[in-house]
Amino acid sequence: MRDVIIIGSGPAGFTAAIYAARANLSPLLIASSVEVGGELMQTTEVENFPGFPEGIMGPDLMDRMQKQAEKFGTEIVYDDVTALDIAGQVKSVTTGEGQTYQARTLIYATGSAYRKLGCERETELSGRGISWCATCDGAFFRNRHVAVIGGGDSAMEEATFLSRFASQVTVIHRRDALRASAAMVERAKADPKIDFRWNSTVSAFQGDQKVTGLVLRDTVTGAETPMPVDGVFEAIGSDPRTHLVHGLLDLTDAGTIAVQGRSSRTSVPGVFAAGDVVDPTYKQAATAAGSGVVAALDAQAYLADLEDKAPAQIQDRPQVEDAAGNTATSRTVETEDVETADRAGAHA
Repeated sequence: MRDVIIIGSGPAGFTAAIYAARANLSPLLIASSVEVGGELMQTTEVENFPGFPEGIMGPDLMDRMQKQAEKFGTEIVYDDVTALDIAGQVKSVTTGEGQTYQARTLIYATGSAYRKLGCERETELSGRGISWCATCDGAFFRNRHVAVIGGGDSAMEEATFLSRFASQVTVIHRRDALRASAAMVERAKADPKIDFRWNSTVSAFQGDQKVTGLVLRDTVTGAETPMPVDGVFEAIGSDPRTHLVHGLLDLTDAGTIAVQGRSSRTSVPGVFAAGDVVDPTYKQAATAAGSGVVAALDAQAYLADLEDKAPAQIQDRPQVEDAAGNTATSRTVETEDVETADRAGAHA
């Protein structure tokens, strides 16, 4: 029986593992069979994570987090979780290879997945001019022409933020009106650096080692035209990875896992959640890491509380009668039976 199982290998999962391991909880972290490290594995240079004034490549940052977690005793399994049983005091996790692991607490830190367009060269150019986070990557496009794809509040936020750095920001939207709130639309339209391409979708990305342009398709006429740009920010939403806990944990209206106040406690005792899977707003590596700290400390407190309650729970158990007619709690009888069996085996 383990103390802690952590599902997820992004900043939240690995940070939770570091704290849990340093608390001598010997955590098991179930990463993934293919996507260890989370969304940062698709990012090039990270300049806004504390402690790296010169910046650090996303994969390098995640590699350092993993090594730090392993240094303190975290065990890592490279497999995908396929099923959970979290109703009882013992939490069970089943993986794709058919292994079942059990623990007294579970930290769920599976993150979120950015929605993608699914068009030509998107995968190859991810992190090479294509980004899903203006806060993370906007400064790399100083005095450059960038495009923002989307028409909601998040797209307008991305566009107005990028206008601080870029020389021109073109918002590409598939309709002739935005879905964003009136205040956000007014702010974007009032910005002299922001212009709009209406009734347009992206059919392909252009570029070899980095983005050099887009191919836009007119949704009314079907005509396709190239548009040179230096960078593209996709702002069409993201989805928290909660499919494993649907029907098991309470979710918010935004689809994230509901937690109690500023804690990581979910609707099921002994189950904690951290990172983007509980955060519909900020979605930063640093905030995810901080959330992982909270989850590890909450799990540690929960386990300590279980230990404190154990003697009282033993006293409350019903009295049972042994073969000689003596009475004791059920746990005492079980312990004595084991000790008797051990002594008998030693003298056999």
